[in-house]
Amino acid sequence: MTNANKAWPTLPAVVLLLAACATGGMRAGTGTHLSATECRDLTEIRSKAPVTHERNMSELAALEKAGYHPGWFFDPYYPADLEAAQRQVDVWYETECPQT
Repeated sequence: MTNANKAWPTLPAVVLLLAACATGGMRAGTGTHLSATECRDLTEIRSKAPVTHERNMSELAALEKAGYHPGWFFDPYYPADLEAAQRQVDVWYETECPQT
């Protein structure tokens, strides 16, 4: 009986962990990976608009959502993981961003 009382406080943490795994880490209710700002900035980057810090940071945020981690000191998969993230962002861009 004393073991059950000790395990009781961990139940909410386990429930939250399982809920996070079930949702796949997506933002609740949106169903999208790219924000409207990221879509706008990616469209401007693709149309050869002048480079700005905000556009670069928006593109980096999208790449990080796709699994790229630029802060790692030594990444043995450096070119491959960046290219994979770029491909994933391209897929998201084509499916989620309104095309003009």
